[in-house]
Amino acid sequence: MSAEEAAIGAVLRAEFAVPEALAERLAAYGALLLEANRRTNLTAAREPAALAAHLADALTLAAEVDGELIDIGSGGGLPGIPLALATGVSVTLVDAVGKKVAFLERALATLGLAGAAVAERAERLGHDPAYRGRFRAATARAVSSAPTVAELTLPLLAVGGKALLQRGVLEPSERNAVQDAAPMLGGRFAEERMLDGERRLVILEKIAETPTRFPRRDGVPAKRPLCL
Repeated sequence: MSAEEAAIGAVLRAEFAVPEALAERLAAYGALLLEANRRTNLTAAREPAALAAHLADALTLAAEVDGELIDIGSGGGLPGIPLALATGVSVTLVDAVGKKVAFLERALATLGLAGAAVAERAERLGHDPAYRGRFRAATARAVSSAPTVAELTLPLLAVGGKALLQRGVLEPSERNAVQDAAPMLGGRFAEERMLDGERRLVILEKIAETPTRFPRRDGVPAKRPLCL
């Protein structure tokens, strides 16, 4: 076990009360991520303690993940890989950057996780029959506004699935926009759950099939968010 792996595990156990077995697996992933981050920009966290906080933050979603998961804009694998480690679900990690996808493929193999890493834009996956309407949960940790995330995730969900949006400060205009956009996409604004500080989890539930025109073409969901 490397010094970084030991340090991550110690922080997870002491500061976040993560059980021993899960802390060990998360620490192994964290050490892999920090090592790769020295060559490819995968995460802003550069030290074990900072990364441990990100890993613990991902675990706040675990209770909402009860089936196949897709993580949009996965980068270094947050929150998708920690959630797969915590829940045992199959995870599809999506990023448009080839170097990041290469790391994600290596991480899945090294950690023995079920799933795949896909080099593609979410707008295109949303129209691919192999992915559209397939997943029980979707995440997108560092992707644009809430209405944009809704447009990129809801088309990928099966009816009954959940889009899990990790947000910080949520201005009234953005909250109103995602509440109005969700029904246009076959969803509903199910819950806004406050975490610590300004952090919150917004949950959108898929209640009907998404109209075929969504998601819009590459870049449009971010440039012209629905209802915002």
